[in-house]
Amino acid sequence: MDLSLTETQEMLRTAARDFLKQECPWTLVKDVDESETGFSTDLWRKIANLGWLGIILPEAYGGMDSSLTDLAVIYEEMGQALLPGPHFTSAVLCGSIVLEMGTDEQKQQLLPAIGQGEKILTLALTELDYGWEPECIHLSAARKDGSFVINGSKCFVHDAQVADQIICVARTRETDDPADGITLFLVDRESPGLSWRNLAGFLGEKLNEVTFESVEVPASSVLGEVDKGWSALSGPLNRATVVLCAYMVGGCQHLLDRTVEYAQTRIQFGRPIAAFQWVQSYIISQANHLEKARWLTYEALWKLDANKPQQEQDEAVSLAKAVSSEAFHECGHLGHEVHAGVGVDKKYPLYLYSKKSKTLYSYLGDPYHHRRRIAQALEL
Repeated sequence: MDLSLTETQEMLRTAARDFLKQECPWTLVKDVDESETGFSTDLWRKIANLGWLGIILPEAYGGMDSSLTDLAVIYEEMGQALLPGPHFTSAVLCGSIVLEMGTDEQKQQLLPAIGQGEKILTLALTELDYGWEPECIHLSAARKDGSFVINGSKCFVHDAQVADQIICVARTRETDDPADGITLFLVDRESPGLSWRNLAGFLGEKLNEVTFESVEVPASSVLGEVDKGWSALSGPLNRATVVLCAYMVGGCQHLLDRTVEYAQTRIQFGRPIAAFQWVQSYIISQANHLEKARWLTYEALWKLDANKPQQEQDEAVSLAKAVSSEAFHECGHLGHEVHAGVGVDKKYPLYLYSKKSKTLYSYLGDPYHHRRRIAQALEL
């Protein structure tokens, strides 16, 4: 197993780093964070023009047909810059779902538009009974004259405020097995009966509650098989989760670099605070968290790209997500310990990374969820 980057991947990383340094300074991230939509149209167009939104899509749909590791190299740089926007939810998460579950017609209609940034999709999965397991899906979709009527609410939906369509995970049949009877629907955001509102809080991006009040969708809007949607979600969720881990690894790297730089230049008692053992211990802990997250993430990427047995992929992805979530959160916490008061000053970018780390901690499953998933895979 060789986890080193290829020459092409090194070039991708350099190009992404140069672009983000020029086009995504932290002041822009702050402005987008404080805007009503949490979205920059200008930045979105530039990302789309680079081809980043279609990098893992097949060439038949206008993509580059690249590996997950190629994409992760870019996402690690995105995490360092804290690149905002619906690029992950639309191009990576929902793009993977459509590619896995869509009909030929749905793929032809959606994937080129997603890859070119012309259409934004998001996934509505979690509810008030928060969790990433099938037993937490209660929103219902009932058959009605060849269509379905959806009723219920979804919480913590990323980017719903700018999405054109929402992939809604709904229960179409009650069974003894919670994973059975779940169906995915493509729902236009302007559908009658659908509403959304931003959720307030110390959030790294816009999260929403989406309410479905007798929203009627045609049978042609079903993604995959009726009642069999949950099992088909596992592959797309694995692929998206490991790319999200790469983003968090990038965030960890930035927090370590910024903390080291601050400790070397902040003078106290006549010397840089980096000379003090307690500061060194915080920074070393950051480095430990970063390296654990990085190596587990790239091992998981390798297993998915090499198409290793499904159980190996599941275990590797869950281990990477559990460790990366905690690493990003802890690197932020340790960074605040070193920076002290300046760390909460909005004239300094550290607080933006702390907000993002807390939001991504639970996105696509918190560490508890993924450790339980590992235990189940190992039949413990």
